[in-house]
Amino acid sequence: MSNFFSGAQDSILSPIVLFFLLGLLAGRLKSDLTIPEGISRGLALYLMLSIGFRGGVELSHNGINALILLSLVSAVLISFILPCIAYFLLRKTTSLGISDSAAISAHYGSVSVATFAAATAFLIGKGVSFEPYLIAMMALMETPAIISGLLLARKDTSKNSGRPTKLFSRDVLHEVFLSGSVILLLGSFVIGLVTGERGMEMLGVVVETPFRGLLCFFLLDMGLLVAQRLSSFKSFGIRMIAFGIYMPLIGAALGIFVGKLLGFSAGGVTLMAVLSGSASYIVVPAAMRIALPQANPAFYVTLALGVTFPFNLVIGIPLYFMIAKMMTP
Repeated sequence: MSNFFSGAQDSILSPIVLFFLLGLLAGRLKSDLTIPEGISRGLALYLMLSIGFRGGVELSHNGINALILLSLVSAVLISFILPCIAYFLLRKTTSLGISDSAAISAHYGSVSVATFAAATAFLIGKGVSFEPYLIAMMALMETPAIISGLLLARKDTSKNSGRPTKLFSRDVLHEVFLSGSVILLLGSFVIGLVTGERGMEMLGVVVETPFRGLLCFFLLDMGLLVAQRLSSFKSFGIRMIAFGIYMPLIGAALGIFVGKLLGFSAGGVTLMAVLSGSASYIVVPAAMRIALPQANPAFYVTLALGVTFPFNLVIGIPLYFMIAKMMTP
C-alpha cells in the first residue's frame, strides 16, 4: 500500500497532473483562460502521431511475431467484450434507457489517448520500459467498441421505429473505420515501423523532445473542458457517478489479467490496464452523435471526461502500476 501512495504522490505532483488540475481550477473559477479549438485539435493530433511513430520505431528493433499477433487479437476481443459488461451493469444499476446505456458502454470499450499518453510519461519518468506494440493495440480498440455499442442499441432503435433501423449507415461506417485518430495512430505506427532508427534520427527532435511539454499543454485544455462539463452532474445520480469509477477498475482488472497471460512486463501490464480501463471522449462521441442521436451526450461525454478520465489520471495509473509490479517478476 505504501508503494501505491508513493506512486499516487508522484503522479499527483507531476507537471502533467498539475497542469490538468490548473485547467480544472481555472475553469471552475470562470477564468478567461482558453485554448483555441484549432490548437487543442493540433495537440491531440501531435500526441497520436508521436505515440504511434515511437511505437513503430521500437517494434522495428524486434520485428513481428506470434505473440504480437495474439496481443492484437486480444485487444480486439477486449474492446468488443467490455461494452457488453458496461451495458449489463448500467441496465441493472441505473434507470438509463437502452440507447443511453449502449452509447455509454461503447465509450468504455474504447480507449483514451490522453490517459495512455499520461501513463507512458509516468512510466518513462520512472525508467520503466513497456512493449511497443501496445500502441497498435490501442489503435485497434476504437472500432470494435463502437460496433459492440451499436449492436447493443439495435433493440431500442427497432422498437422506436417499428422496424429494424440501419445503425451502420454510410456516415457511421466512415466515422468508425476512417476516423482521424485511428488513421493517424496506425499510419504513424507503420511509418515508424518501416523507417526504424533512421526515421527516429530524422524526427526524434519532433516526436520525443517536446512530447511531455505539449502533453502538459493538452491536459491543461482537458482540465478546462472537464470544468465546463461539471454542470452536467446535476442530471447524474450517485449510481452513474459510481459507474464512472468502478467500470474502469473492472476494465483494468481484465487488462491486467490478459497482460499477465501474454507475459507482458510490469510497464506493459500497466498500459494494458490503462487501455482496458479508460474511456474514449474523441472518436466514440463522434460516432454516437451520428448513429444514436437519441442518446444524451451529456451522459456519455461527462462520464468519460468528467469522472473516469480524472480518476485514472490521479488514482488509476499509480494503482495499476503497483498491481502490475506485484504480478510480474
